Amino acid sequence: MKNLLIFSTLLLLGVSACQTDPTSSLKPLNLLQHGVPITIMAPDSAKVRTMDLLVQKDITVKGDDGYNLQIFASDASTTDLERILSGLKTEVKSNPYFTRMVSEEDLNGFIYETKLDSTNTSYGFQLVRVMGDREYIFQNALVGTFTEEEVKTMYAAVKEQKK
Repeated sequence: MKNLLIFSTLLLLGVSACQTDPTSSLKPLNLLQHGVPITIMAPDSAKVRTMDLLVQKDITVKGDDGYNLQIFASDASTTDLERILSGLKTEVKSNPYFTRMVSEEDLNGFIYETKLDSTNTSYGFQLVRVMGDREYIFQNALVGTFTEEEVKTMYAAVKEQKK
């Protein structure tokens, strides 16, 4: 009986440890000084680089431990999130290395998997916010491969926090 109690306690601790907040080690990063009125969660070590591409801004936030994301800010062509997201999904699914959608439960974003071959699996995400007449598309950086855990952390870091 004592062994069962110890085993149950360890199992419960293990399950609760797996459900920790992926952003718990991240800090709020206000991007207003980079032209984006948004706060995301990022590592203390994060470096922000902004490029003005005339029709849109490209903001890269790079930190340690696989944190490397891009934000594209531009004038919104529509305020219909469903339409924007549908276009992004179509674009991702047209990639010849796309294998599956990992998560689509949010109304404004998704996580997906790509496989170059049987040994090279990578994950990515896209999340959209429309604020006023501006559209913000968050995604993993275009360069590099990311684990599912890294992508889930970045995805959680840019999701709008409920107040």
